[in-house]
Amino acid sequence: MKSDVIDISVQRLHETESAVLVTDSNPENGVWLPKSQIEIEPADVEGLYFVTLPEWLALEKELI
Repeated sequence: MKSDVIDISVQRLHETESAVLVTDSNPENGVWLPKSQIEIEPADVEGLYFVTLPEWLALEKELI
């Protein structure tokens, strides 16, 4: 199975030791992403973050 990695911009809503709650627009549509599957870095715009994750995970969480 091919594993494509993509980058998306999100807002970080909450974080625990093992996961990050993010949203691409509406905070009510937040989704949890496991830290073991992603990399998250602050973007140049305040409040935004870049997340690198497998494409299958972004599709599963409806982020793309």
